[in-house]
Amino acid sequence: MKLAVFGASGVVGQASARHFASLPGWEVVGVSRRPPDAPGVRHLALDLEDRAACEAATRGALAGATHVVYAALVERPGLVSGWSDRALMERNLAMLRHALDPLAAQGSLEHVSLLQGGKAYGLHLGRTPTPAKERSPRDPHENFYFLQEDHLRAAAEGAGFAWTLLRPQVVYGESFASPMNLLPALGVYAALARARGLPLCFPGGAPRVSEAVDAELLARALAWAATAPAARGEAFNVTNGDVFVWQDLWPALADAFGMPVGEPRPLRLAEAMPSRAGEWAALADRYALRAPRDLAAFVGDAWSYADLLFGPHAAAPPLPALLSTVKIREAGFGECIDTETMFRKWIARFEARRLLPPRGR
Repeated sequence: MKLAVFGASGVVGQASARHFASLPGWEVVGVSRRPPDAPGVRHLALDLEDRAACEAATRGALAGATHVVYAALVERPGLVSGWSDRALMERNLAMLRHALDPLAAQGSLEHVSLLQGGKAYGLHLGRTPTPAKERSPRDPHENFYFLQEDHLRAAAEGAGFAWTLLRPQVVYGESFASPMNLLPALGVYAALARARGLPLCFPGGAPRVSEAVDAELLARALAWAATAPAARGEAFNVTNGDVFVWQDLWPALADAFGMPVGEPRPLRLAEAMPSRAGEWAALADRYALRAPRDLAAFVGDAWSYADLLFGPHAAAPPLPALLSTVKIREAGFGECIDTETMFRKWIARFEARRLLPPRGR
């Protein structure tokens, strides 16, 4: 089986490429502008907005692809404003079409997994069914998810391949400059506080109930969906399986970073942290980190995402945005991970891989 992972340098794509490459019988091509850190994966540098280049790739490195994980997207700086931008929606649709249509035409395609998320239920608009379930009617708002989904369904019907939609909650894993991966932002925030001899202060506001999904767990869900008959033509929510409140999790995060816990200090990270790029560069040089010394190249727009998740000036907690995962468990994928364990794992791995300064330094 031959898998094409589109968006292979992102948090979902990189974890997926690594996992599939570790499985027997899979050849994996990682499609992205930047090469993923994924042993055993063949990298194809490709601009998905270039239709001709995508068609050429289908005759080259992607020839004979049987499976697709589509995890590529483009966001607007600041994130939230782009979610209602029709032009950005059309841009994301065009990227999917350029990637998928030539593969569908060659006749070898068996299955496509398309990534969506909680915004499919209107959670970003304050509409919060609790919990959100896959059988709910499509929420009446414009979203590139729906444009892509409709195109995928039509392409699959015409070419005869199967598809699965996966809707993870907030994904945590390893990537650089992914706009919706909080770990580099959280790691830099902690490292700079530790370097100044400060405790780890929660920068958010009112408590809110949250969910997460480990990128490696999501990769295993994608591998299950690629071949499971029960996944064909279905949408599935994916989470770690538990819920958490940032304030309650914060002491464990401080311990994982080797820091004392400070009093909460609401702070808009998107405003406060970019000006500290010089401090990060100095730390990167001091510890010979593999992470980019350019703060923007490491964190990207994830400061804005952190503000969205932490709600630094929220006076009252919003309604919980929770996804039901009963359906995927009933279909045969029942893996889970404790969210505190997930954070400890990724913090330790970032430090071991010299993406963050070592614990206690």
